[in-house]
Amino acid sequence: QVQLVESGGGLVQAGGSLRLSCAASGGIFSINAMAWYRQAPGKQRELVALITSGDSTNYADSAKGRFTISRDNAKNTVYLQMNSLKPEDTAVYYCLATITRALMTRNYWGQGTQVTVSS
Repeated sequence: QVQLVESGGGLVQAGGSLRLSCAASGGIFSINAMAWYRQAPGKQRELVALITSGDSTNYADSAKGRFTISRDNAKNTVYLQMNSLKPEDTAVYYCLATITRALMTRNYWGQGTQVTVSS
């Protein structure tokens, strides 16, 4: 059974920083793309940043210049470094990973971690 466990969320003042982590485990053969999404109250879940197996990255316009996504393949972990945080970054942040296990490839979601930015 694949599990994605997120950590690093919390309460921070505007202008501060947080680093989110998401570790995958459970009989994994390989991990392709990994990504961070977020969902604010009353809004749809949106892509924040994505990193491919080849370390190509893509960011939402709202994240460009402030957030950095990275991965450690040896640890099956993806990170999101968030700097210059704004109140509008407040949301539950979810990681997503495309994982091959037992000859099957599918997307897996983490349980989410709350990020709250106070003004």
